[in-house]
Amino acid sequence: QVPLVESGGGLVQAGGSLRLSCAASGLTFSRYTMGWFRQAPGKEREFVAAYRWTGGDTLYTDSVKGRFTISRDNAKNTVYLQMNNVKPEDTAVYYCAARQLGRLATMTNDYNFWGQGTQVTVSS
Repeated sequence: QVPLVESGGGLVQAGGSLRLSCAASGLTFSRYTMGWFRQAPGKEREFVAAYRWTGGDTLYTDSVKGRFTISRDNAKNTVYLQMNNVKPEDTAVYYCAARQLGRLATMTNDYNFWGQGTQVTVSS
C-alpha cells in the first residue's frame, strides 16, 4: 500500500481560501497521475481535479473551474489543491488519489491508491 497523506483542511468562511497538500512516499511520484476527490455527508465520492503524470495536463469538474487549482511538485512528491472563493457546497472530506502512468481520469475505480482524507468545512 502506497501511503498518501493529505493535510491542510480546516474551517474557512465562504469566499476564503485554503490549500490542501498530499504527500506521497514509496513510489516514483513523477510517474503517477494525481487526483483530488471529495465526499460530502450522505453523498458519493466525486471527482474534483486531476494532474496528469506527463505533459502538464489538468482536468477539473465544472463546479470548481476558475476557483480551484491543482498543482504538483515532483521534487517534493506532493500534489496541491489551491481552493479560492470557497462556497458552503465545497464542504466535504477531500481525498487525494494516485493512478500509475494513467491518463486523466474522473472515476474512483481508475485510481490505485488513496489517502485517508482531510475535512474541509466552509461556513456561510
